[in-house]
Amino acid sequence: MTKKEKSIFRCQNCGFQSPQWIGKCPDCGGWDTLTPERQRPVKGAGGKLSSNYTRPVPMAAIEFEEEPRIQTGIGEFDRVLGGGIVPGTLVLIGGDPGIGKSTLMLQVLAMLSNAGKKTLYVSGEESIRQLKMRGKRLASETISMLVAAETDLDDILAMAEHEMPAAMVVDSIQTVYSPEIASTPGSVTQIREASMRLMTMAKKTGIPLFLVGHVTKGGAIAGPRIMEHMVDTVLYFEGDRSHVFRILRAVKNRFGSTNEIGVFEMKGQGLEEVPNPSAVFLSERPVNTPGSVVTASMEGTRPILVEIQGLASSSSFGTPRRTVLGLDPNRVALIAAVMEKRLGMNLSGLDIFMNVAGGVKVTEPAADLGVAIALASSFLDRPVPEGTTVLGEVGLTGEIRAVSHVEQRIKEAVKMGFTRCLVPANSLKQIPEIAGTRIDGVSSLKQIMALVF
Repeated sequence: MTKKEKSIFRCQNCGFQSPQWIGKCPDCGGWDTLTPERQRPVKGAGGKLSSNYTRPVPMAAIEFEEEPRIQTGIGEFDRVLGGGIVPGTLVLIGGDPGIGKSTLMLQVLAMLSNAGKKTLYVSGEESIRQLKMRGKRLASETISMLVAAETDLDDILAMAEHEMPAAMVVDSIQTVYSPEIASTPGSVTQIREASMRLMTMAKKTGIPLFLVGHVTKGGAIAGPRIMEHMVDTVLYFEGDRSHVFRILRAVKNRFGSTNEIGVFEMKGQGLEEVPNPSAVFLSERPVNTPGSVVTASMEGTRPILVEIQGLASSSSFGTPRRTVLGLDPNRVALIAAVMEKRLGMNLSGLDIFMNVAGGVKVTEPAADLGVAIALASSFLDRPVPEGTTVLGEVGLTGEIRAVSHVEQRIKEAVKMGFTRCLVPANSLKQIPEIAGTRIDGVSSLKQIMALVF
């Protein structure tokens, strides 16, 4: 180590720097996460311009022609991206191990290759023989799809600039390293350097680049948060490995909506898109069974009907349990407290279990009324009338508040054969007459309980 170089200790979770080793990171609270790294000398803040200095130009003087998006042929994937792949975009996709990230990326490149476009798949975790085995199983073998097993950042960049593919995948970013940096692959410094140089290459060449990222135990993408700020789009592949359905969700998208989701089904031949998620999620719904109700959730521009299940049973322990899957546990606790106070239902001494069938996650307030009806149905042991769907937000005083996109939700319910919709009374003014269903407005929990039970 030269005299000008210094050794620092950097947290591998959040990037915190310390001149000496400490056991616990002051920023993120992680134990034994600081590792030594070499710090390159910082140049002085001189005022001289470099030879390749770029002068700023007026925005009005920039000539712009909108480039058409690249269609992958997988409708659910294009929907999440905002209508297709934007040339030169940098997309980061994360998810739990074994959820199907590599499978999805391999199928996307295969679809582009079948359309006559050259694609490049660079893997740092599998050999080319392993990629061949997986491609054969997924029927993703094409001549124009190139694969490589490489982790050296310089070689990956040279490979991309030489081949100039129509789309490229790096799986995963945590395995890529730069020989110029004296730290192990997967460290904060390596991930930041690799992300920055790959982003620069994508912007200069116009190659759409997909980066596959590992996730931590908390579900966040491993590595520094600056990586998510640099990329154009961040996608999360969600789902339980015990369920066949997978949900692709955009949490950041500079070229589209961040509320869109894509639904896929995992099969032996890979992932298959689900064009009508409502029919799939309701296919095994029980009939005339207490504790089950259907509500409409908006995911971007698409309404999806989901089944909310509730179970209130006597507790055998001193402290009742609250187990919630697919919903916000805080909102479920809030709704249970409102029902006990406003409706007189003694739920405080009961175990409460809530679930959204199919492994879907619903976080919007429009599902509040569905939670309340499912709990009441189980508590009273009375089923919800067949063909009834509910939606609305529940307030602390027991009032039912209006929600957005009511008309689209009702039309989706009518398409699935529901004949009665209970909606907030304030939303009736925005809803035209829709044939095939009866729309009732409700303003409080007491009113809807009288209508349903």
